[in-house]
Amino acid sequence: MEQQPILIDGRVHDLGDGFNVRRLLPVLQARHVGPFVFFDYMGPVTFLEDKGMDVRPHPHIGLATVTWLFEGVIRHRDSIGSIADIRPGEVNWMTAGRGIVHSERTPPEARGGGQRAHGIQVWVALPEKDAEVDPEFHHHGADELPRVDLPGAKLVLIAGSGYGQQSPVKVFAPMFFIEATLEAGAELPWPEDHVERGVCVVDGEVEWDGVIVAPMQAAVQAGPDSPPLRARTASRVMLFGGAPLDGERHLWWNFVASSRERIEQAKADWAAQRMGKVIGDEAEYIPLPA
Repeated sequence: MEQQPILIDGRVHDLGDGFNVRRLLPVLQARHVGPFVFFDYMGPVTFLEDKGMDVRPHPHIGLATVTWLFEGVIRHRDSIGSIADIRPGEVNWMTAGRGIVHSERTPPEARGGGQRAHGIQVWVALPEKDAEVDPEFHHHGADELPRVDLPGAKLVLIAGSGYGQQSPVKVFAPMFFIEATLEAGAELPWPEDHVERGVCVVDGEVEWDGVIVAPMQAAVQAGPDSPPLRARTASRVMLFGGAPLDGERHLWWNFVASSRERIEQAKADWAAQRMGKVIGDEAEYIPLPA
């Protein structure tokens, strides 16, 4: 990345039943921002009667997934026996490490029609030394997350460190992931201890070093210093970034690794169904893409 913030529009993917996600990372101009190698803006969508999110069991390696909701509820299940419903303000952090399989679905009791889904899902690449750790899953309630009040701004520290606070979420490298609510005209400085940074706008509009960022857009930048964000209107934004990755990563489907050989091994393992089953959701799975 270069010094001037890069504006990212992303690409829209239709997951069915009117549920769209906008992929903001990776892009050619910025394959990763700190450890963030994947950033999806989900929805917003209102599901029809008996419909909902149904992401069938699928595998991951070499990364951690983080889900953050603004509306709705998602039930997580995985192959190490975890089950948790995530709601707005709560954190689901799943460390895939050497391999995990999980599913994400709207719970049956939330499928009465009119159910909303709106949120963010990111992938954080694990450092090479931690890429093959045992898989883990951790759920954190809203009351566990640090809150920071700054002039014209209220922040929730989801993961990592920033503004003198540390989230209880277990991370593997220096990073920050923050939801910030800004009053019109407010200026928000960036966390000082991170050299790669990005913003995604949920509501409102912000200006960053002359770049205007609107809803569902992101902007990213790297360097030792950066001008503050300025809210052109009352805004809600996601801040993310951290230390540079310890080397490039290969991304293929749901796999992240520092070597192509590791990706090929994961492909073979999933094709042969050697990566386990999601406990309580064994009947279906997403096949390996052609």
